[in-house]
Amino acid sequence: MRLELTRRGDYAVRAAIALAAADGNGLLSTRRIAAEMQIPPRFLPQVMADLVRADLVVATTGRSGGYRLARRAADISLLDVIRAAEHEHAVRTCILRGGPCDPEGRCDVHDVFSDARDALLRSLGEATLAGVAETRRRRLPGSVAAT
Repeated sequence: MRLELTRRGDYAVRAAIALAAADGNGLLSTRRIAAEMQIPPRFLPQVMADLVRADLVVATTGRSGGYRLARRAADISLLDVIRAAEHEHAVRTCILRGGPCDPEGRCDVHDVFSDARDALLRSLGEATLAGVAETRRRRLPGSVAAT
Protein backbone atom coordinates (compact mmCIF):
# COMPACT_ATOMS: atom_id res chain seq x y z
CA MET A 1 0.00 0.00 0.00
CA ARG A 2 1.36 3.43 -0.94
CA LEU A 3 0.38 6.74 0.59
CA GLU A 4 2.01 9.52 -1.36
CA LEU A 5 1.76 13.23 -1.90
CA THR A 6 2.08 14.76 -5.33
CA ARG A 7 5.35 16.59 -5.92
CA ARG A 8 3.47 19.83 -5.36
CA GLY A 9 2.27 18.63 -1.94
CA ASP A 10 5.72 17.32 -1.06
CA TYR A 11 7.35 20.65 -1.96
CA ALA A 12 4.69 22.60 -0.05
CA VAL A 13 5.38 20.61 3.10
CA ARG A 14 9.14 21.09 2.71
CA ALA A 15 8.79 24.84 2.12
CA ALA A 16 6.45 25.25 5.09
CA ILE A 17 8.90 23.36 7.31
CA ALA A 18 11.72 25.67 6.22
CA LEU A 19 9.62 28.69 7.12
CA ALA A 20 8.67 27.18 10.46
CA ALA A 21 12.31 26.33 11.20
CA ALA A 22 13.28 29.95 10.50
CA ASP A 23 10.98 30.78 13.42
CA GLY A 24 10.39 34.44 12.67
CA ASN A 25 14.02 35.25 11.86
CA GLY A 26 13.10 37.41 8.89
CA LEU A 27 11.94 36.55 5.42
CA LEU A 28 13.22 33.59 3.44
CA SER A 29 13.78 33.90 -0.29
CA THR A 30 12.70 31.19 -2.72
CA ARG A 31 16.37 30.66 -3.52
CA ARG A 32 17.18 29.94 0.12
CA ILE A 33 14.13 27.69 0.64
CA ALA A 34 14.89 25.77 -2.56
CA ALA A 35 18.54 25.23 -1.60
CA GLU A 36 17.79 24.21 1.98
CA MET A 37 14.94 21.86 1.13
CA GLN A 38 16.11 20.49 -2.25
CA ILE A 39 13.16 21.91 -4.18
CA PRO A 40 13.56 22.84 -7.87
CA PRO A 41 13.80 26.67 -7.88
CA ARG A 42 11.65 27.02 -10.99
CA PHE A 43 8.74 25.15 -9.35
CA LEU A 44 8.84 26.75 -5.91
CA PRO A 45 7.04 30.04 -6.77
CA GLN A 46 3.95 28.04 -7.81
CA VAL A 47 3.98 26.14 -4.53
CA MET A 48 4.47 29.32 -2.53
CA ALA A 49 1.52 30.89 -4.36
CA ASP A 50 -0.66 27.98 -3.16
CA LEU A 51 0.44 28.62 0.43
CA VAL A 52 -0.17 32.36 0.10
CA ARG A 53 -3.67 31.77 -1.37
CA ALA A 54 -4.47 29.52 1.59
CA ASP A 55 -3.39 32.31 4.00
CA LEU A 56 -0.67 30.11 5.46
CA VAL A 57 2.22 32.22 4.15
CA VAL A 58 2.77 35.95 3.63
CA ALA A 59 4.80 37.14 0.64
CA THR A 60 6.75 40.38 0.57
CA THR A 61 7.92 41.60 -2.80
CA GLY A 62 11.00 43.62 -3.61
CA ARG A 63 14.72 43.28 -3.32
CA SER A 64 14.66 42.25 0.33
CA GLY A 65 11.39 40.35 -0.03
CA GLY A 66 10.62 36.77 0.69
CA TYR A 67 8.20 34.60 2.63
CA ARG A 68 7.20 34.00 6.22
CA LEU A 69 4.42 32.08 7.91
CA ALA A 70 1.16 34.00 8.22
CA ARG A 71 0.66 32.76 11.79
CA ARG A 72 2.52 30.80 14.44
CA ALA A 73 3.92 27.45 13.30
CA ALA A 74 2.12 25.84 16.23
CA ASP A 75 -1.17 26.96 14.68
CA ILE A 76 -0.57 25.43 11.24
CA SER A 77 -0.99 21.70 10.70
CA LEU A 78 0.55 19.51 8.05
CA LEU A 79 -2.99 18.90 6.85
CA ASP A 80 -3.45 22.67 6.29
CA VAL A 81 -0.34 22.72 4.10
CA ILE A 82 -1.23 19.56 2.18
CA ARG A 83 -4.77 20.77 1.49
CA ALA A 84 -3.40 24.08 0.20
CA ALA A 85 -1.26 22.30 -2.39
CA GLU A 86 -3.02 19.06 -3.23
CA HIS A 87 -6.36 20.40 -4.52
CA GLU A 88 -8.35 17.35 -3.43
CA HIS A 89 -10.72 15.75 -5.85
CA ALA A 90 -14.30 15.61 -4.55
CA VAL A 91 -14.85 12.13 -6.01
CA ARG A 92 -13.35 9.23 -4.11
CA THR A 93 -12.55 6.02 -5.94
CA CYS A 94 -14.07 2.82 -4.62
CA ILE A 95 -11.42 0.22 -3.80
CA LEU A 96 -13.41 -2.73 -5.17
CA ARG A 97 -15.45 -1.14 -7.95
CA GLY A 98 -12.83 1.21 -9.41
CA GLY A 99 -15.40 3.99 -9.89
CA PRO A 100 -16.70 6.72 -7.62
CA CYS A 101 -17.74 5.67 -4.13
CA ASP A 102 -21.49 5.32 -3.87
CA PRO A 103 -22.78 6.14 -0.38
CA GLU A 104 -25.98 4.16 -1.07
CA GLY A 105 -24.28 0.96 -2.28
CA ARG A 106 -21.18 0.61 -0.17
CA CYS A 107 -18.64 -2.03 -1.06
CA ASP A 108 -17.42 -4.57 1.48
CA VAL A 109 -14.33 -2.58 2.49
CA HIS A 110 -15.78 0.95 2.35
CA ASP A 111 -15.99 1.45 6.12
CA VAL A 112 -12.50 0.06 6.78
CA PHE A 113 -10.84 2.29 4.18
CA SER A 114 -12.95 5.28 5.21
CA ASP A 115 -11.86 4.82 8.83
CA ALA A 116 -8.20 4.51 7.75
CA ARG A 117 -8.44 7.72 5.66
CA ASP A 118 -10.07 9.53 8.59
CA ALA A 119 -7.28 8.38 10.95
CA LEU A 120 -4.62 9.61 8.52
CA LEU A 121 -6.34 12.99 8.17
CA ARG A 122 -6.69 13.26 11.95
CA SER A 123 -2.97 12.50 12.42
CA LEU A 124 -1.94 15.08 9.81
CA GLY A 125 -4.29 17.60 11.39
CA GLU A 126 -2.68 17.09 14.80
CA ALA A 127 0.91 17.40 13.52
CA THR A 128 1.98 21.05 13.59
CA LEU A 129 4.72 22.77 11.66
CA ALA A 130 6.25 23.77 14.99
CA GLY A 131 6.59 20.13 16.04
CA VAL A 132 8.07 19.05 12.73
CA ALA A 133 10.45 22.04 12.65
CA GLU A 134 11.64 21.26 16.17
CA THR A 135 12.41 17.69 15.14
CA ARG A 136 14.33 19.07 12.15
CA ARG A 137 16.31 21.48 14.36
CA ARG A 138 17.43 18.64 16.59
CA ARG A 139 18.45 16.44 13.64
CA LEU A 140 20.12 18.98 11.35
CA PRO A 141 22.35 21.54 13.08
CA GLY A 142 23.05 23.29 9.74
CA SER A 143 19.40 23.81 8.78
CA VAL A 144 17.74 27.19 8.11
CA ALA A 145 16.86 27.52 11.80
CA ALA A 146 20.49 27.29 12.81
CA THR A 147 21.70 29.97 10.38
